[in-house]
Amino acid sequence: MTEPFHPDRRTFLAMAGAGALAAPAAARAQPADDHRIIVNALGGFGNPNAPRRQGAIQGTERRMLEPRVLEDARASGLTAVNVTLGYVAGEMEPFEHSVKEIGIWEARLRTHSDRLTKVLTAADIVRAKEEEKIGIIFGFQTAAMMGDDSSRADIFADLGVRVIQLTYNPANAIGDGAMAPGNRGLTPFGREVIERLNQNRIMVDLSHSGERTCLEAASASRQPISINHSGCRALTDLPRNKTDAELRLVAERGGFVGIYFMPFLSPDSVATAEDVVAHIDHAVNVCGEDHVGIGTDGGTTAVDDMAAYRARIREEIAERRAAGIGASGENPDTLPFVEDLSGPDQFRRLASLLERKGYSSARIDKILGLNFLQFAREVWGR
Repeated sequence: MTEPFHPDRRTFLAMAGAGALAAPAAARAQPADDHRIIVNALGGFGNPNAPRRQGAIQGTERRMLEPRVLEDARASGLTAVNVTLGYVAGEMEPFEHSVKEIGIWEARLRTHSDRLTKVLTAADIVRAKEEEKIGIIFGFQTAAMMGDDSSRADIFADLGVRVIQLTYNPANAIGDGAMAPGNRGLTPFGREVIERLNQNRIMVDLSHSGERTCLEAASASRQPISINHSGCRALTDLPRNKTDAELRLVAERGGFVGIYFMPFLSPDSVATAEDVVAHIDHAVNVCGEDHVGIGTDGGTTAVDDMAAYRARIREEIAERRAAGIGASGENPDTLPFVEDLSGPDQFRRLASLLERKGYSSARIDKILGLNFLQFAREVWGR
């Protein structure tokens, strides 16, 4: 009988670097913190235990990252993460604010160069794993900083931005967000922006978009597009989740879908690890196992005082509603993460649950990072 294939860390990295993205089907799950490349398509380095500043949208503070947050991220086995920087909403000027936050993150990368490294190509993700660092992907969660000038995409590409989401929840000059009532689709300027993003090999992210905007953008883009953090509307009918038509078109055009660890995965807005697995499984059934991954929309540091944290979240959700950027499913008494998939063990726990679901080691490897890596190769280059 043939022995099961168990790649060690060096062998796995060689396979990833060469583009051989999966071990043979006979493989069994390996420890998640050993060989796996883990890519969070949308996450961050926030500390949920820090005192909360006022404001529905909080900018990046001009300070270095906390040691605990860095240690938690490293302990999680994380290889690379798309971090949100730049303008999302508020009174600040979008272009100026976005450039300022890029500068803050560049300073962080210099200060923490022993632990963090900037990602510009797919090879940088593999290199991060080899060097036991965490790759940082610069990403925007709206394209409002384009103003009325699509050539600003050139500037952001030169500054190292690798992901640009077209809309947040409301409508903007590019298209409608998930909470825009009209579902009007992509604007002519939106098509112009997509063309410029394609020219610069920047990922076009359709998270938070309305259905028509997503479908039209996926069709308009010459390169594969992504939905970096969402859920499946067939399982939970909320605007922040994507229809099967959206998921299928993105996959058919070679794109990537990341499932988040957010309350929108459950109709009662209290999502569990089982909900995460169910949405991943549905996405795999719709898109195929080569196009699904994770975009948790959260960090890897756990909450110490849940009562105090819930009080802060109630304030934040009220502020988001007042600012017009909230979404259906954001309720004062629910958490913006999945409680039993939080903290540094979240990826190992998810791998274990997927294994229990019957997923092979090869499929788990793809979902935790290799599918994003392959998508990055298609868009950014090797």
